Order: sequence, then structure tokens, then C-alpha cells
Amino acid sequence: MSRIIHIAAALLIGPDGKTLLVRKRNTQAFMQPGGKIEPGEQPVNALARELHEELGVRIDTAAAVYLGAFSAPAANEPGFEVRCELFRVQVEGAVEAAAEIEEAVWVDRHSHAYLELAPLTRDHILPLYTAG
Repeated sequence: MSRIIHIAAALLIGPDGKTLLVRKRNTQAFMQPGGKIEPGEQPVNALARELHEELGVRIDTAAAVYLGAFSAPAANEPGFEVRCELFRVQVEGAVEAAAEIEEAVWVDRHSHAYLELAPLTRDHILPLYTAG
């Protein structure tokens, strides 16, 4: 039986249509920005909190578009499954890697092939993005 990490994540879209992927310190895989949902916290509020902590981005939670729930093996925690509440979020301003984020990269439909991707990002989220 797999243990579950419940997260909220963003398909974060910049003004040029690219999407942001992040890599946490001491890890290899790139993934959507976001993080764990605290007990009793609404997923969109968890996302807003995490985006502010990790990237200095403030979002209007009412403008975040819910895209669905997705599951995949966790990239950095063997034996865990990540369950993601995914939101599409448009951002206009700059983002700055902070907290545990070591690297943040903007990618388009063609430029992410060289990156090591988390299973959730590779199998569920980027296919949604590239289909758009």
C-alpha cells in the first residue's frame, strides 16, 4: 500500500505562454510549483501560500482554474504516491526561486525534453499543457 502526499500544484503560465517548472534543493526532477496541503486547508489556499513562499508570487485564488486531481509516484519520496489538486494560474510578474526551490525554469511545448521530470509532471501535467 502506497503512502499518499496530498499537494496543490500550479500549471503556472507566464505572459509569453510558457509554463514554470521548479527543482527543489538536493533533488534532480523538475515539477510544477506547489506543495503539501495542510489539514483543513483548501487546496487553492495551500497553492497560494506555497507559491508565495517558494516563488514570491501572489495569486488571486478566485482566478485559479481547477484542472482536476491527478496521482503518480512521488519523485523524491520512494514508496509514496503524490495526489495533486491542479490549478491553472496566469502570472504577469517575475518569479524568484526561494525557500527550498533551487532552480526555476520557464519551458514551452518543445523545450522541456532535456529536463528530468517528476512522474506527475511528465505523465499528466505537461500533456495537458502541450494539448492546450
